[in-house]
Amino acid sequence: MSASDTAPEAIVAGHICLDLIPSFPEHAASTLAPGSLTRVGPAVRATGGAVSNTGMALHRLGVHTAMMGKVGDDLFGEEVLRLLRAQDPALAQGMIRAEGEDTSHSIVISPPGVDRSFLHCPGANDTFRPEDVDAERLAGARLLHFGYPPIMRLMCLDGGENLRAVLAKAGQRGLARSLDMCAIDPASEAGRVDWPALLAAVLPEVDLFLPSLDELAAMLGETPDEPPKRAQLHALAQRCLDMGAAVVGIKLGSHGLYMRAADEEARLARVGGELLSRPAAWRGRELWAPCLSAAYVSATGSGDCTIAGFLAGLLWGWSPSATARAATAAGAASVEAADAYSGVPSWAALQRRLEEGWPRHALPIAAAEGHVSADGIWETAPEGGGA
Repeated sequence: MSASDTAPEAIVAGHICLDLIPSFPEHAASTLAPGSLTRVGPAVRATGGAVSNTGMALHRLGVHTAMMGKVGDDLFGEEVLRLLRAQDPALAQGMIRAEGEDTSHSIVISPPGVDRSFLHCPGANDTFRPEDVDAERLAGARLLHFGYPPIMRLMCLDGGENLRAVLAKAGQRGLARSLDMCAIDPASEAGRVDWPALLAAVLPEVDLFLPSLDELAAMLGETPDEPPKRAQLHALAQRCLDMGAAVVGIKLGSHGLYMRAADEEARLARVGGELLSRPAAWRGRELWAPCLSAAYVSATGSGDCTIAGFLAGLLWGWSPSATARAATAAGAASVEAADAYSGVPSWAALQRRLEEGWPRHALPIAAAEGHVSADGIWETAPEGGGA
């Protein structure tokens, strides 16, 4: 039986685009200036956006995954579908090709030693609507992950009502709901959204909220600490839990992943898809997993791949610390390739690397404040069992 003959475990919906990633010589960072010409190498063409990055990483880790995104009927749209089919023909089956619309694309500028920047056209993502999530394709799945609503125009209008409707549709069918964000252009329409009000309306329909620290702080009107500090992370996560999320994971770039779960076991027990098989093991859990060392090529999509590892651990029924370990392993592997996901191997390969003693970065938090496990994960109390 092929993958397309069975229901997927995970569905990733939302933003998808074509990434064009020029390869830079080592000296290029100092020459990127107005009026200058910088010679670059061949561009990598890859699918990007949450649908591709998180979905493809889940697929590569070994999770049966489906994708729901929207492209135009142009050459970029054909290239997106070709790239998906090259990985697995089933991955393109849930994609919508919208007549007369442009396909979203990004030019990813990522010189060595410099944080990446993007030139982005939202294209057909701006017309994605709740009706584009096919209810029949949700049948049998355990999880819906939705990514990048700040660059999907209809998801931000009317206080996030369309976004809430997408998540509610999945919840009504018994799926767990996961939500990721992305950077917000202050000059864009999304920059004028009342994000605290939108989150208050949407997070009651969200089981797993997985933004970055920069994104979350911007949405809630704060300046992120640098380096990150537990007090701010704890407070930001609490605000999201109070608004309705069951588990909050905050991506910290090179500082790893912070996670906090609700104190109410009843809220954790309501997470769909039987995703938290032992809610008591998650109740009130707070942990911080540092990054693993990697041969850096590009951070493009690393946060999305971190989410993929996190969701995979949940789907496999793992404990909070094991889930965080999977998240940081997938995220570290992703930066070892120019595109978002081709550096992510199977989970068996990542597991072997962990067992061989994959080095971790130091934690920016005092061990005296909690417990640090043998593999360097900090938590407020020792893990009470689990994989």
